[in-house]
This record gives sequence, C-alpha cells and structure tokens, in this order.
Amino acid sequence: MPMFKKILIANRGEIAVRVIRACREFDIKSVAVYSDIDRHALHVRYADEAYRLGPSPSRDSYLRGEKIIAIAKKCGADAIHPGYGFLAERADFAQACQDAGLVFIGPPPSSIASMGDKQAARATMTKANVPVVPGTDGQGNLTNEELLAVAPEIGFPLLVKATAGGGGKGMREVHDLKHMPNLLNAARREAEASFGNGNVYLEKLIQGARHIEIQILADQHGNVIHLGERECSIQRRHQKLLEEAPSPFVGEDEDLRQRMGTVAVQAAQAVDYVNAGTIEFLVDKDKNFYFLEMNTRLQVEHPVTEAVTGVDIVKEQIRIAAGYKLAHSQEEIKMKGWAIECRINAEDPYRNFIPSTGIISQAMLPAGPGVRIDSGVYAGFAISPYYDALMAKLIVFEENREQAISRMRRVLEEYKIVGMQTNTPFHQYMMRNPKFIAGDFDTQFVERELPMQIKDEGSQPEVAALAAALAFHQQTQRSTLVIQRAKRDTSNWKWVGRWERTQR
Repeated sequence: MPMFKKILIANRGEIAVRVIRACREFDIKSVAVYSDIDRHALHVRYADEAYRLGPSPSRDSYLRGEKIIAIAKKCGADAIHPGYGFLAERADFAQACQDAGLVFIGPPPSSIASMGDKQAARATMTKANVPVVPGTDGQGNLTNEELLAVAPEIGFPLLVKATAGGGGKGMREVHDLKHMPNLLNAARREAEASFGNGNVYLEKLIQGARHIEIQILADQHGNVIHLGERECSIQRRHQKLLEEAPSPFVGEDEDLRQRMGTVAVQAAQAVDYVNAGTIEFLVDKDKNFYFLEMNTRLQVEHPVTEAVTGVDIVKEQIRIAAGYKLAHSQEEIKMKGWAIECRINAEDPYRNFIPSTGIISQAMLPAGPGVRIDSGVYAGFAISPYYDALMAKLIVFEENREQAISRMRRVLEEYKIVGMQTNTPFHQYMMRNPKFIAGDFDTQFVERELPMQIKDEGSQPEVAALAAALAFHQQTQRSTLVIQRAKRDTSNWKWVGRWERTQR
C-alpha cells in the first residue's frame, strides 16, 4: 500500500515541527504554511517547502481553509495534517479537503460533526447510556436569554463552554446569575475568534473532580484500541498546564482503567471514528466517571502517552490515513514507567500569568536520559501576541512517579529562556509542592492552592542581568585550539631531513 509523497501541515509552532519530524522518518516531503509574523518560525525552517498564508492574525492566515487547500493543490501535496487547534476540529474543512482530492489526516467529517461539537457528542453518549455531566443536552444552539433561563435548573457553579474546539478556549466558570451575561458574551467572542463558531452550552461544574482522559486509535478496517489514561487535572482557567501518564488517581486500579478504556472505545465505535482521538472524563472522589467531551484531533499532551506505551501517535495517524491497519492490538498495549509533561508558556506567573512577548536572546535546552523537548522556538525568535502562549513542552520519563518528578526538577533547572518571562517557576513550584507529590489534587487545585503562593520578589534588574550574562557565557563557551604558524618556512619533518643530509 503506497504511503503519501507530500504532506502539508496546516499549523504552526511545536506541533508543526512534531509532524514534520514524523514525515521525515517516513521519508515524506513536508510543506509548511506561515503568517507574516511566522516567516522565520522553526516549522518554516524545518519543512521542505513553505508558503505564505497571509497577515498575522489567525483569522487571516491559519483559519483560511480555502487558502490552505489551494496551496496544497498547487504544491502537489497528497494530504493535510491539521495538528491541533485552528482547523483541526472543523468538519467543513475536513470535507473540503476530501472534495479537493486531499486526504485529511484525522477523523471523517461525520465523526467530527458528531463528536467535535460538544453538545452533539453529549447527546450521542446519552443515547449510548454513557453517563454525562448534567447540562443543556440536546437543546440545540440556545440564545443568551435561553441559557440564562435554564441555568438555575442546572445549578451553580456551572461552566459556559464552546460547542466547537477545545483547549479551554471559549470557556467561563459561572458562580451566580448576575455575572452570567458578561461571561456568556466573553465566551462567545473567544470561541468565535478561536474556532470561527461562537455557539456555547452549559455544563454543571463537579466540585473536587479529576480530569482524566483516554487516548484512542482507530483505523479504516474497524479496529479500535485505547492507549490508557492521562492525568490532566493541573489546570488554570480550564487550560491544562501539566499532564502525566498514568494517572496517580487511577493508580493500581486496573478495573477502573479498563472500564474507562472500554467506554472510550465504545464511544469511538458509536460514531465510526477513524484516526487518533481522546475521550475526556471527569472522575469524582468515589471514582464515578462522567463523559466530558471528545477531542477529534491530536492532543497537546500526547507525548506522555507515547512515552509509557512506546506508540508513536503521529506516525500512527499518518499510517491510518494512508489506509494501513493499526500497528498494535489492544493486548499489546502495556503502560510501563511514568511520564510527566510541563507546558512552557510565554507568561509571567508572578503577575497573574499575563502574556509575555519579546525576542528570545538565549535558549538553553536540557538533555540526558528520559528527556524529550517538543519546541517551536529558538534563540532569535520573536514571541508575538497573535497566538497561543505555548512555546515548548518538557517531557520526562522514568520508572516511577517519584523518579519522574525528580528528573523534571533537574530539567526545569537546566531549561533557560532569556528575553521574556515564562511559567517555568510555576512548574518548579509544582514539582516541590507536597500535595502534588502526594497526588492529592483536582481540577481546582491551581486556583485554590497557588495564586499566589509563589512569592513575588519584585523587580530585580541586577539578578536578571547576571542571569542573562551567565546564559550567554554558557551558550558561547567553547574549547579552542590555537594554531600558530611555524617559524620555519617548511614542516619540521622536511627540516629534520635536510639537517640529516648536511651531517653526512
């Protein structure tokens, strides 16, 4: 069965670089697209070809599906990989790719429509007798007035959530009715800007819950497997910051793991799902789990699952899209060891995590056994305000959780970015937090425990200058060999030979 010859990556940043690397291992040509601000981005440098999309705002560049398809046709690409975010969960874009004779490396449009729309997914799961979190199920796209009317019936606190997309975009937490109108409008605006769809729905906020998700893979031949669970409860404003696999909450409870995995597979089969996807659950203190949503795309946190299962999820996506069967059966999937991922964002944890922009003057990356870095930045690259703050992901792998935490502490100490603020201090704090180390946390842990227990030391320009100087020294320090021109006009060997002849 033939593999693709050329794949266009309809994304940017670290995920675009990740897909390009998978293409290289398959000896597939890669095509990058970029906005004006991303002209010198890392994914543009890595790709075999690169084409301009348009101005810097995503609505004028990475959300222009018709322009992306036109570029793919022009350059002779066989397929398009959407990465995550932007157009990854747009059924109309997946359909447009198919109509243009291009393979969309992801699920079919019908599956995206069924599961990518959060309300439709909840309705599908309800019909399949899968427990879901209470909310506005099966009521269609409601107006603000209708949502305000039904909110007291659901009960506070609750969540306003975008029906399209994910990643915490278009989501707001509501604790009383009087603040709800403004929060509804804010959620709709953010959802429209991020996904081109401003529809929202309501969902009950379960207190003290864990956010645990199951990775699934499905091929075009009816085979569906799950790759175990990921713990994603460390969040801030519903944006994940840190993930690990397996979950310390599930732990040795193999029965819970298998029950969640079985439900995830059944959910995928219910919509004839193909390719990689994730079923997200909320799990309460009594280990009752509720379907939250399905992400019909590759997840940001997929590396931790790759680390503990040995399955390259991106390469599996490509193989599945090319028509191959899954490379592994369910019986072959075993979770071994422990993996932790820290998302490094360009934001200031000492000032309520406000975004930080600027030019990276120095970048020092950690290394060593069990260390992986998925990055989209380099020294000299400019961080702009146009896109998500994610710069890189630090992933570590070890035999157990205690050793993985210890390794991550070392990695965070070695990771140096000079030129802007990052949330590295937040992760350093987490790796030494007793409750996190003990596995005693939930989705509200960051809001409840941290802001702001990290002490704000105030402006320290002298310390910043010393750190910058040290980073520059470490980056540029090199061993040198000084070669001095010989005083004689010829080599020593020739000189000795001449001297010997004069002594005869």
